[in-house]
Amino acid sequence: MSAQDWAAQALKSFDSVVQATSGFRSRTGQRRMAEQVAHAFSLAELGKVDPDDETAEPPQRAIAVVQAGTGVGKSLAYSVPAIAMALERGTRVLISTATVALQEQLVTKDLPALAAHMPKPFKFALAKGRGRYICKLKLERLATGSDASGDPDGLADDDLFAEEEAAERAKRPRAESEARMKFYSSMADALARGAWDGDRDTLDTPPEAEVWSPVAAEASSCTSKHCPVFSNCTYFERRKELVAAQVIVANHDLLLSSLGARLLPELDNCLLVVDEAHHLPGTALDQFGCEADLSRLTWIDKLASRALRIGQLVEVEEVADIPTDSARLRTALQDAARLVMDIYGEQLKAPRQGAGGAGGATASRFGNSAPRYSTPYNNITRARVPGGVLPEALIEPLSQIAHHAEGFLTALRAISKALRSQIKDKPDEARRLSTLYAQIGALAPRLEGVHATVSLLLQDTPEGAAPAAKWFTLEIDGDYIVVKAHASPLLPGNTLRNHLWSAVRGAVLTSATLTSCGQFDFFLREAGLHNDDAVTTLEVPSPFDYALQGTFVATETHADPKNAAAFTAEMVDALLADLSMVEAGALVLFTSRDQMRQAVDALPTAMRGIVLVQNTLPRQQLLRQHRERVAEGMASIIFGMQSFGEGLDLPGPLCESLFITKLPFAPPDDPVGEARAEWLRGSGRDPFIELVVPATAIRLAQWAGRAIRTEDDRAHVYCYDKRLVRTNYGQMLLKGLPPFTLERRQV
Repeated sequence: MSAQDWAAQALKSFDSVVQATSGFRSRTGQRRMAEQVAHAFSLAELGKVDPDDETAEPPQRAIAVVQAGTGVGKSLAYSVPAIAMALERGTRVLISTATVALQEQLVTKDLPALAAHMPKPFKFALAKGRGRYICKLKLERLATGSDASGDPDGLADDDLFAEEEAAERAKRPRAESEARMKFYSSMADALARGAWDGDRDTLDTPPEAEVWSPVAAEASSCTSKHCPVFSNCTYFERRKELVAAQVIVANHDLLLSSLGARLLPELDNCLLVVDEAHHLPGTALDQFGCEADLSRLTWIDKLASRALRIGQLVEVEEVADIPTDSARLRTALQDAARLVMDIYGEQLKAPRQGAGGAGGATASRFGNSAPRYSTPYNNITRARVPGGVLPEALIEPLSQIAHHAEGFLTALRAISKALRSQIKDKPDEARRLSTLYAQIGALAPRLEGVHATVSLLLQDTPEGAAPAAKWFTLEIDGDYIVVKAHASPLLPGNTLRNHLWSAVRGAVLTSATLTSCGQFDFFLREAGLHNDDAVTTLEVPSPFDYALQGTFVATETHADPKNAAAFTAEMVDALLADLSMVEAGALVLFTSRDQMRQAVDALPTAMRGIVLVQNTLPRQQLLRQHRERVAEGMASIIFGMQSFGEGLDLPGPLCESLFITKLPFAPPDDPVGEARAEWLRGSGRDPFIELVVPATAIRLAQWAGRAIRTEDDRAHVYCYDKRLVRTNYGQMLLKGLPPFTLERRQV
């Protein structure tokens, strides 16, 4: 069929699903979005291009960026046309969401309902990272306290690491070791009985990372089809579901971390939907940033010892260089740590001073009164490398680190290759050899992290280009002083353009908040899609009547919000007066922990029983209590921060009042943001207008979006930051909010 026919067929499927679904109402905006999705996907030319055909035209790309206001029904608007077209074209749909929770909502609720009404059947599956699943080989070893051959003490002659592991266990208190053994045994028993599926997220109480990590199915320690328990591996069973599915639901972290790994459908031959797309730039910076510990180095000796012993066992010649590379790597890391303290020690040891940033308009993550280089909530101090230009003294040790890390990695790759070969050739020894592979793989990522971090630190910046953000941190961990090196790309757009969009043929990016101050420009730059000829944009307004359903109360304090102490005291007084009028559900969003603490401390006795504070209870338990109280006709108020300002759905009386204590500017102590602002200023540009205001507009719109969730909701939104109505940039922020009825008042 032609592109026009594909689009028409997809829209026909959409219309039939809407008509067949009871309780659904036809919405003009939803269908307009479905049209845009169908049109974009119909234009995308999918499939491989012959690299030897120099006369071939570049395949046509099509990317639609759609802002769909709350209530539009965007998941239906993108999923039906995408799935219908994928089935017609013989391809697949990859949906990427911001979080695992949103993934599960699609897989357990939205897609099953959709499958019941689609004209053609389809299968769907949830894709998670390998590390969220159990490794049965590791669990077997830890649950029984024995090696693979069944020796109860784990001291069989062919177990190279029994003494080492026994020493590790001896370092932990006996009660902790016994508790871990009991936990691992209970997981193994649940697996054997079929009472647990091996997915960390389905455990009643997901374990802490330090307990889960030793049994996680990480790629670095996995021999895949060569593993002796491969035939009933939890992770690969899930992979089979992905292969059979026409619709795969992933998350942004997995989408970016698996590029080129053949875990998800190939991007040049599938239809990609990026939901909650405003998170994608931040996820990109997290994924492609890296860090290396310059202080705690015992892992190097451990990895070298393991690699030598295994390398000799499998007769790998490259092991001859391991003692030299590991020793010199350790020395170079120690030299680098010492030089970092010589150069930046004054900053790293100094107490933090109040941070302003962006003309004083931003608020620290922990309040403007927090020290600049340390906080009550962490014991980490930081020193950033100005302009990304490393001091000359650091170049040589970092170069030595890069050189010897590369040599060490070369040896590990040779050992890995030899082990895989022997596992294949010697099936009777596969279990033991796979265990050895896992022993090296457990530590190899640290070496890879060191190499990646140092390589980015040493990377030269072409003239006119943005440098990488580079910084060092000092942390007190018990009796240890830990120095770390960090590096990150500066511009998420460049990273996404090079690593993601260069491979994508057809995509739809959507969210309720993609415009900033009424324009798509900021998001397009951050996402790497600015000036891309393949991109079209569409803004679909919410069907809600915000002027009728909601009132935005802009409260003006006497104190300047930049004066944190005076402002917070005055704001808390005004907030408590307003909270005393709450009769049903309310949500209060704070911009700092210190701010929230002061509000909690000031609560009158009569109000303490109705306030639920974030982190005092597990999130789901807290929300359940809130719903139960409101259902019983009681007042219930939630105190929360950033994570409660997005993705929280509290319709009707659950959130009749929403309180925003201060404009949610990003913290000024983010090293990547600092480095980017520095680069922009050096280029004669204004980082506050270019970065801070647009990012804050998106965050503020997300926060305000918690108030009205259905056509029947009525709510008041209160904001206590007078800059919203008193400054030019405040007017820009207001422009990006839903069109509530605006009221102004003074404290």
